[in-house]
Amino acid sequence: MQQSAVPELAHTHTRPIHWVATATAVAGVVALSSVLQPRPATAAQAAEPHTTPTTAAAPATTGIDFPIDCGPVKALVQRKASGDLDGDGRPETVAVVHCDAPMGTPPDGVYVLTQAAGSTHARVVATLVDPKDRTNVTSISVTDGAVLATLLGYSSADVPSCCPDLKDSAKWQWKDNAFIRSTPAGAHSV
Repeated sequence: MQQSAVPELAHTHTRPIHWVATATAVAGVVALSSVLQPRPATAAQAAEPHTTPTTAAAPATTGIDFPIDCGPVKALVQRKASGDLDGDGRPETVAVVHCDAPMGTPPDGVYVLTQAAGSTHARVVATLVDPKDRTNVTSISVTDGAVLATLLGYSSADVPSCCPDLKDSAKWQWKDNAFIRSTPAGAHSV
């Protein structure tokens, strides 16, 4: 075996001081990394060329007098979605509302709320689904300025309220100062 021409180096053998130094360095890195964090990611969509970015808060659904007759029970907001539906740079809120019935499956109403700049109270400006249509809404979203919904309905008045037998998709878009429902592909049985 050939001997090294270099004398043995002191740092080639671990001693307790080396472990203390390593632990201190690791603790310093961990502490520094907890202080220096990257900015949180955002999932903001780029504004369309004809609209300005939405900076206002979407209208709240609390305290709204929805046009639904619930008798002695109160109206409940089941789902909601927000987005700029008319391209004015201010978001609207789409609310799915039904009566707080103790039994059965009460029908839903779908309403569009808006709030004027400087106002503290929102108001209902459109009814997309009337509760009188005996429809239930299983999903609602606002995408690219359109309201998208999945609806459950009934093929006849003889179908019990517990068991809707038709499923449909709906899309509404603001055109010519009104919400226009696109022609559905057709309801199908569930």
